Amino acid sequence: MDDIGHKDGSGSEAISVRATRIQDVAKLADVSTATVSRALATPERVSPEARARVLEAIAKTGYVPNPAARTLRSQKTYMVLVVLPDLANTFFSKILRGIEETLFEAGYGMIIGDLDGSPEKEAHFAAFTAAGRVDGAILLNGHLFGQSRGGEGISARITIPLVALCESIPGADIPQIEIDNRAAASRMTQHLASLGHRSIAYVSGPASNILERERFQGFKDGLAASGLPFEPVQVIPGDYTIEAGVRAGRDIVARRDRPTAVFCTSDEMAIGLMRTLFSAGLRVPDDISVAGFDDIDFAVVAEPSLTTIRQPRRELGQAAASALIDLLQGRPSPKRIRLETELVIRDSVAPL
Repeated sequence: MDDIGHKDGSGSEAISVRATRIQDVAKLADVSTATVSRALATPERVSPEARARVLEAIAKTGYVPNPAARTLRSQKTYMVLVVLPDLANTFFSKILRGIEETLFEAGYGMIIGDLDGSPEKEAHFAAFTAAGRVDGAILLNGHLFGQSRGGEGISARITIPLVALCESIPGADIPQIEIDNRAAASRMTQHLASLGHRSIAYVSGPASNILERERFQGFKDGLAASGLPFEPVQVIPGDYTIEAGVRAGRDIVARRDRPTAVFCTSDEMAIGLMRTLFSAGLRVPDDISVAGFDDIDFAVVAEPSLTTIRQPRRELGQAAASALIDLLQGRPSPKRIRLETELVIRDSVAPL
């Protein structure tokens, strides 16, 4: 790491600086070079004290690991693909934070694959995965690669560890991290009924989505538990977006016999719905109570603040990343992990 002087052709002294080596970091941190490598690649195998000394030595020496050499030696990329159905959906922000934090602590980086409803993008990321460009993948899209148009024939070539997050994948023999959507939706429906509401509308997600199927069944469970009949006319189709909430709001405004409460299966739809009701001169919750699902960051600052089901989004991301790290490092991982939800009562719902 010392400067090395030598004479150039003119007789003057030229100075060159040798690049910092892993041996320099090891010497300064008073550990072996193997410990330095482990602190970077598999930090959980190094004591916190030793890792702190290594990181301090790296900061002092300016050492930059050679990722290409590291990959060649280990046959690993130390990268994980996170597949999202729609990156623009704010629901995923805290989930991604939990994933990234956990991966970083274990020495892994993260690549985001935003499908955005495109079969071509899915085929691209499936081929990317099959080619060994990542060590593992976390799937939030609700199915394995190759189960939609464009990815056929690729799934058999994907041999890396996979974890499903939020949207379970029936029949897939991989760890699945989720909440109990059915129980959560039933709980919200029963809460609305307990406040005297007997006419409760339901704004759904996409019919093909497994989350929607579970939440819809929970809605019907909650009605039955409250002694209320299920009326198909009260089901308004949606797709979890603000725009779907706006459309649902227009539907409700146009009705002569309006519901007294509306349960939206995403907060974004609930926010869009409330905006449309306000524009039509209806007050929330005085005229109509509105409830959501997810507890995104905007739920608490909406006007009025939104009663909703809180998903532990950051913890879901952490749990999925931990399960994948276990598989990557040869440890077993539970096949199903369910985290608890919470009914969050705010101002958008009131007794009838």
